[in-house]
Amino acid sequence: MPMIATPSVHSLALLLLLSFFLGFAFEDFFEQRKSARPGGVRTFPLLSLGGGVLYWLDPTHLVAFTGGLLVLGVWLSIFYTVHLRERDDQGERNAGLVVLLLNVHAYLLGAIALALPHWVAVGVTVTAVMLLTGRDWLHRLVRKVDTREITTAAQFLILSGVVLPLLPAEPVTPLTSITPRQVWLALTLVSALSYASYLAQRYWQRAAQGLWMAGLGGLYSSTATTVVLARQAAVSESFRRQATAGITLATGIMYLRILVVIAVFNLTLARALAAPMLGLAAVALAIAALQYLIIKAPSGEATQPSERGNPLELGAAAVFAALFVAISLASTWVKTEFGTQGIYWLAAIVGFSDIDPFVLNLAQGGTAGIGEHAVAIAVLIAASSNNVLKAAYAVAFGGRRTWPSAVVLVGLAIAGVVLAAWLAKIAA
Repeated sequence: MPMIATPSVHSLALLLLLSFFLGFAFEDFFEQRKSARPGGVRTFPLLSLGGGVLYWLDPTHLVAFTGGLLVLGVWLSIFYTVHLRERDDQGERNAGLVVLLLNVHAYLLGAIALALPHWVAVGVTVTAVMLLTGRDWLHRLVRKVDTREITTAAQFLILSGVVLPLLPAEPVTPLTSITPRQVWLALTLVSALSYASYLAQRYWQRAAQGLWMAGLGGLYSSTATTVVLARQAAVSESFRRQATAGITLATGIMYLRILVVIAVFNLTLARALAAPMLGLAAVALAIAALQYLIIKAPSGEATQPSERGNPLELGAAAVFAALFVAISLASTWVKTEFGTQGIYWLAAIVGFSDIDPFVLNLAQGGTAGIGEHAVAIAVLIAASSNNVLKAAYAVAFGGRRTWPSAVVLVGLAIAGVVLAAWLAKIAA
């Protein structure tokens, strides 16, 4: 008969600690509701010890452990039969399963603590306690979240968890070295940042106030944020302070977002861009702070909700993917026909649209034969070109109330071109 390993002292101590922790949380939660339930600070440690001992007796076939689980199941079934006769405060039948599941969890915890790595036992127990104590908050969240958001989250899971692993990791055409998986990975990363910003502005009340909206908008699209804030300023003088500083702030966040996204795919390129991008971001953030402090705050300043829609609609994802592929093909053709100078001109042109596909294409090596310095120069040119576009939007939609931000954006564009020229001089 093979020898059975004796449980370590650390495993037994962890088992007791976690079962007591679970029992304390259980009793505290139900004491507030003045309702008696099976389980608690004594029951859960006993269940865990019992489950651990029964597992230890036969860790191969688990006959004793399974028998103990069946006995526990019969006992809980009897309780649940009586429990179903109860009514909650609204007169509804009390059919919750949380109490039963926590008792089963306490029993299984014995085997988990002895058989699996300790982080597994800690992780599942902490998760169970958080789900128990966060019941009211989770129910409020469910009532608050729109059903469409759940559908959208499902779409994101399909994009990242189903489609991404199935795409080929090799180029499918000699026209570009970008693979379908790289295209989709770029789409997933940008969509994740955009969706996080969108959810914060939609469900976090403070995110729609002051400069929070502008900062989070910069994670999604500084161009769209500029249009929204400029329109708000045009409607009412009370939005001038927020719009002026917010447009500059969103552009400062844009530099940081681009740098982070590049670092995910190309750390070497991110290092080359770190100094200029962080410098431009610091200047933009400092000017935004000065604008917010200098411009007089109107009485009763208010904000309007963001006008942008959900960034994870499948239509928007398809457009992004198509742009990514088109820019990758255009970059390869321009590099072949016109050399590195052609890439710089292309950067200036795409800056008047969405620069993310262009930047990500370069970061992933979509244009062969172009060095890191040349790529960094192209990124700075594209960002500067985009700033000129935003300056035009600020004046067109906000008029005189947002012209200070337009001036700052033009200044940042000039600074970006100067830095690009400096990098070109270094590379020469």
